[in-house]
Amino acid sequence: MAKQKIGLGRGLDALIQEKKVTAPVPEAPAPNSEGITRLSVKKVKANPDQPRHTFRNEALNELTASVKEHGILQPLLVRAKGNQFQVIAGERRLRAAIAADLPEVPVIILDIDDREALEIALIENLQRDDLNIIETAEGYKELAEKFDLTQDKIAKRVGKARASVANMLRLLDLPDSIKKFLENGQLSAGHGKVLLGVEIDQEKELLATRIVRENLSVRALEKIVERMKAPPKKKRAQKSDLPLDYVRHLSEKLHQHFGTAVKVHSTKTLANGKKVKGSIEIDYYNNNDLTRVLEILGIGSDDL
Repeated sequence: MAKQKIGLGRGLDALIQEKKVTAPVPEAPAPNSEGITRLSVKKVKANPDQPRHTFRNEALNELTASVKEHGILQPLLVRAKGNQFQVIAGERRLRAAIAADLPEVPVIILDIDDREALEIALIENLQRDDLNIIETAEGYKELAEKFDLTQDKIAKRVGKARASVANMLRLLDLPDSIKKFLENGQLSAGHGKVLLGVEIDQEKELLATRIVRENLSVRALEKIVERMKAPPKKKRAQKSDLPLDYVRHLSEKLHQHFGTAVKVHSTKTLANGKKVKGSIEIDYYNNNDLTRVLEILGIGSDDL
């Protein structure tokens, strides 16, 4: 018969198979051929060091209903603690079993120390469907810092590609205001990845606010950033009538005021003495954005 898969990533599954207790344990029935033992729910206690501190009532009620109908389909991971057993992974299943009045739960008993127990608990927490992007990134960071794991080792532990882990960790470098948008689901990881390519934090934040306001797609954001980074077109030798630093400062101020890219082109004097007129370009990306810019300029729809 195939070995029981726990579903915590190939690297951690291997650790669990290695640490699985196959011999009889005091206070517990002998395990079956897959290493699964059935324990009274009264003997299984929650882990006070469990990384997950909150359990949504709605999700727990759904799981309890499923447990009443189908039982516990995936065994809990536990370790012996005196004459009882401590949950390493599966506290939500234990809570659902108690709520469903099940007398016993299937478990796999592991022989592991505190450090290994915490690592498994952290990785199980990262398998949750309701984790937001920043919670996942912070989970990867905690694994790296507490257990000195490389990105490659983290990826193997959680069953993800190394590039996926690396991209998640980079999102933690974004300003706090943007991380809040990511936490709330107002920005995607794809948006965050593109914003990381913008050098100035203030410009990142302006773009993030605009994404939320205008519901911009990742592709639309990429086009905006590409345009911001595009080098200026080469022109005939000419001298700006305003200092370059002043023009940049003015462009930045207008960018903040209008919430969109603004380019200021100073009047210029060509090599032959001829003057070239100046201009101000205000970018907009759809009709709603145009209306917003016009309102800032004091032009309402009734004036058109």
